Amino acid sequence: MTEANPKRRIVLNAFDMFTVGHMSFGQWRNPADRTADKRRDLTYWTDVAQLLERGDFNAIFLADTNGWCDVYTGSAEPGVRNAIQYPMGDPAVPLTAMATVTKNLGFAITASTSFEKPYVLAKRFSTLDHLTKGRFGWNVVTSWKASGFGAIGIDPVPHDKRYEIADEYLRVLYKLWEGSWADDALIEDRKNGVYADFNRIRVIEHEGEHFKLKAPHILDPSPQRTPFIFQAGSSSAGLQFGATHAEGIFVVGLTPETIAPRVKRIRDKVAELGRDPQSVKVFASMTPILGRTKEEAQAKHCNALQFASEEGGLVYWCANTGIDLSKLKPDEEVTKQMGNQATNVQLQSLLENLSYPGEGVSKWTPRSIGKAVALGASGPVPVGTPEEVADEMERWVKVANIDGFNLGHITVPGTWTDVVDLLVPVLRERGIYAPKGESGTMRERIYGPGKSRLPKEHLGSRYKYDNYSQR
Repeated sequence: MTEANPKRRIVLNAFDMFTVGHMSFGQWRNPADRTADKRRDLTYWTDVAQLLERGDFNAIFLADTNGWCDVYTGSAEPGVRNAIQYPMGDPAVPLTAMATVTKNLGFAITASTSFEKPYVLAKRFSTLDHLTKGRFGWNVVTSWKASGFGAIGIDPVPHDKRYEIADEYLRVLYKLWEGSWADDALIEDRKNGVYADFNRIRVIEHEGEHFKLKAPHILDPSPQRTPFIFQAGSSSAGLQFGATHAEGIFVVGLTPETIAPRVKRIRDKVAELGRDPQSVKVFASMTPILGRTKEEAQAKHCNALQFASEEGGLVYWCANTGIDLSKLKPDEEVTKQMGNQATNVQLQSLLENLSYPGEGVSKWTPRSIGKAVALGASGPVPVGTPEEVADEMERWVKVANIDGFNLGHITVPGTWTDVVDLLVPVLRERGIYAPKGESGTMRERIYGPGKSRLPKEHLGSRYKYDNYSQR
């Protein structure tokens, strides 16, 4: 007899970045933190991967960016001094090393549709999907920093236009990944000396408004063909793009009441486009501080506050919104009207945090923003016992209708060690966590065994070899 209302499984991804100051700014000064090792010691990455695999995490998700944070005070100096996402390494490089020391952990990296050609990205990502045995995902971003566009040497592209370009970009990739090689094109017939069937490999001819291509995919199909697709952003253009292409969507807010309306808009838009609204998995940002007792958790929180950089929080927030809060007095309120009038606002989802002042959120000022963002960036930082944090996670799932969390860290390995050793056993005991040693491709870990490929209702499926559409 099946349970009438089965408990909803909580999916956990570790959220990291190939940089010192990712989401908890100033913690690089903490003697217990290893983040400074990221760019000089490969064992940082392999140790983290093995720890997360021991905790049956779904994946480690690596954010990325180009350029530096130069909005606050109109200079990059505060960002460089505080190590706010600078210096920055390439997240694809440590991925293969992590894959060699794990069997089940998934890997997702960020790459921009604004800064490289589809053919080049398709080759690299198929390679990674092959070498991880299908444990690979891509967080699609369109980029927004003016400094990033300057670094690449192109003019900044307006917000909605970037998503229009990204839509065509993804369609080109589907053609390469899904439509270029037939499933039986790779023969590997040693006896007759036939490695691949030329006649079962399609040359993709695409000529659109933004991209032109005439070539077959250079690599045979990987286990998933198309990597599992993540996306973030809740502007109208971002919402349309995510509902069309994404299988996982990230949302950020300080309370579940804050993000619940956005999650509803996401699922409504997904349904409007003919997809199952529950097939798109929504992940919220969270950075837990855990202790075996309340007192131990509070002590860890107090220790983190000693190293937290509120100036670093302002550097990060201003870079993400394009608003220079140094022009305001520390306790002057930041209004959504100010954000809407800013000429360089690129990440609209962060501004929407000001539009949904959910339970427990006070008025926003430069001082309160810097303090709130210094630990956990713009996401919540629950402090408590494993049972208390598990209760909070379940509340988020219920109130906001989300599927899981991207867990940031205060220190590494400290935060994730606590999650693995303290929190995961509680979640598993409640019957809402992955079974031990669960394996498969990234898509199978989300949708079930045998479901490595894009589902039929996904846009990318119209470009599969046997029913290929040029449009």
